[in-house]
Amino acid sequence: MKNYYLVLPEKPSPFLKQMIDMATKNIKYEILKDFEQLPDLRNKKIIYGVELPITGVSNNLNKFFLELFSRGYDSLLGAEGIVLVHSQYQYFTKTAAQSIIFKSNLLGCRFSGRPMVEATRNLDNFLPLKKVYELPLEEICLYLCEELGKRFVNDQIDRVENPKILVLHSSNRMYSNTLTLWDMVKGNLKEISITEINIQNGTIVDCIGCPYKTCKHYGQQTKCFYGGIIVKEVYPAILEADSLVFICPNYNDMITANLVALINRLTALFRKTKFYDKTLFSIIVSGHSGGDALAKQLISSLNINKTFRLPPYFALMAVANDRGAIKKVPHIEELAKDFAENMVSEIKR
Repeated sequence: MKNYYLVLPEKPSPFLKQMIDMATKNIKYEILKDFEQLPDLRNKKIIYGVELPITGVSNNLNKFFLELFSRGYDSLLGAEGIVLVHSQYQYFTKTAAQSIIFKSNLLGCRFSGRPMVEATRNLDNFLPLKKVYELPLEEICLYLCEELGKRFVNDQIDRVENPKILVLHSSNRMYSNTLTLWDMVKGNLKEISITEINIQNGTIVDCIGCPYKTCKHYGQQTKCFYGGIIVKEVYPAILEADSLVFICPNYNDMITANLVALINRLTALFRKTKFYDKTLFSIIVSGHSGGDALAKQLISSLNINKTFRLPPYFALMAVANDRGAIKKVPHIEELAKDFAENMVSEIKR
């Protein structure tokens, strides 16, 4: 039986208190407020309850992570987390959650698909869900908190034997440091079923934002209005895979356009099939810096929004500018080997 801890960096508003109460029904937990006297949080269940100030930055939460990083990058190894964020203002709830998940993941914490509920000042982030639940916005928020808490308690996962891995990229192997790094990782994945799809090979049309009913109609047929390589190759491969690996060179601190279009086009498939049982990994190489920016984009779009499971240390990030420079990064072969071993052990459902 794992112990539960509530990380409460700021005094919660009455509404955040309601969110926490709904998420922790029938959960006995200890509140963490003194971040200089933290217990060992490895292999624990962690609930982040964060009340954001107008700046969107909790100084006390920063102290919490400073203490954990001082203990080493395994200070949350084996831990599992969920995030509840509330603000009396309109901004920063989503980006704050991204940051919490990213930092926790760097320290070894895993997150199930859709691991957070955010509540902005007017709760207007729940407006699209009114059509689904036909409830007042406040009740929708609290219902989602309750459902998140249930999933958190009941999430039982086991390692997948003989996993199937799908690798998605839009790079040219002749020039790409990112693909070269992936090849290093792949060299350590012996006897693993791996499918690679280069979506640069087809004409990728981005999502146009079809009406909900239109998108759902095509999604029920495992299709999308625009068809093409996304429907013919990518959709079937995703349904077949246990794990997805996104190969992401850093262009202007953004994921490449084809991969963004692919992620957007997943919405139709998502209407029919949720991805809670699929594990997300990524290889990210930057010419200068900014790998964390891409990692957070993937967390937001695929873990928070599209329900892919986030394993500990989900992203292998490196800096390499010139062609072939990735091979000169210190200890890169060892890092690639460690990442491959983490993939094999963490593809779970």
